[in-house]
Amino acid sequence: MANIQISVINESTAVSDADAKMAVAALQTQVKRDFAPAWGVDADLTFVPTGDTPAAGTWWLTILDNSDQAGALGYHDLTPDGLPLGKVFAGSDIQYGYKWTVTASHELLEMLGDPDIDLTVFVQPDNNSGTLYAYEACDACEADQFGYDINGITVSDFVFPAWFETFRQPGSTQFDFQKQIQQPLQLLAGGYIGVFDVTAGTGWHQVTAEKTPFRFEMRPRLGRRRERRNTPRHHWVRSAPAGKPRARGRATQGA
Repeated sequence: MANIQISVINESTAVSDADAKMAVAALQTQVKRDFAPAWGVDADLTFVPTGDTPAAGTWWLTILDNSDQAGALGYHDLTPDGLPLGKVFAGSDIQYGYKWTVTASHELLEMLGDPDIDLTVFVQPDNNSGTLYAYEACDACEADQFGYDINGITVSDFVFPAWFETFRQPGSTQFDFQKQIQQPLQLLAGGYIGVFDVTAGTGWHQVTAEKTPFRFEMRPRLGRRRERRNTPRHHWVRSAPAGKPRARGRATQGA
């Protein structure tokens, strides 16, 4: 049994329990077979159907429609026990043509790699400058097109710890699971990374592969890890989800 136990809770009206359960099986395989050997962090996942109560003392990964639903159901920044919590806005992903299972994989792996959303890597090119890089495992290669399938379920590619090691030479080691990244800090198309220029005083912002100007959709959604990294810890709120089952429609898209 792994030290970390995670309840994957389905509260989405856009994803059926059957599809969510299939996705959880694929995510379990990814964690144990692919992620744990690279990052040294393992976890056991338990699927929690709609309306059921997760076991006490577990971390949570909640499948929701959107951030409004998360707020309405009381899913905030931490579990009621004060433990890590990740959110997957499956309804929003489906609406915009993204694969919600890739987002679920993304959130799960990043929660395992940096559960308190406080780890960074400091890159200092000289005595007068330096940049903090958010220690996020999937942002650099997050686009659906770079994911891979496990039993028909698409999951996210993820970087290895070597991606953050700037002494590495291009092609000298494996930088991501899918072997699509060739050097440290490289961003694939659609990828990004949170950075904090310690001399600029501008706070956290995103660097994208396309190096495009800020767009509204780049603004962190409420409840996402990027938004919580910008939120002072004393403002984090524990969850208090409704315990009663809700009426749900048939899923609009499978996993």
